[in-house]
Amino acid sequence: MGWQLNKNQPIYLQLVAELQSRIVSGVYRPGGKIDAVRDLAAEAAVNPNTMQRALAELEQSGLLRAERTAGRFVTEDAELIASVRRNLAQEKINAFMWDMSTLGYRREEITALMRETVEGEAPDGAPPKEIMEGERTHG
Repeated sequence: MGWQLNKNQPIYLQLVAELQSRIVSGVYRPGGKIDAVRDLAAEAAVNPNTMQRALAELEQSGLLRAERTAGRFVTEDAELIASVRRNLAQEKINAFMWDMSTLGYRREEITALMRETVEGEAPDGAPPKEIMEGERTHG
């Protein structure tokens, strides 16, 4: 799984976001063990201390739990995962709505464009219908 980090935002925040995404999308299963700090840091090409900071934040949020000698595990709290998933989706929707409004679109126009895209009648450059039907792969 690729980590796409940019230098315009704090790296640990990007790590938190990527790990949250992996948890809420099911890449990391509820109750499942995640890789060790050093392994994750190597995969993301970041300093282990930076990865540790991101993991500590996820522990504080409740998405991860640490077991002293066994490592870190994803929470089994399905409600928490669903809540985080919904919040992340809402943030993306709000950003999308803002971007569309800066292009001069009104709410009704945005809704119509979304409907066209979901129904497969979108203009070139729109996401393939498979993505809209949930066949997207992670990574």
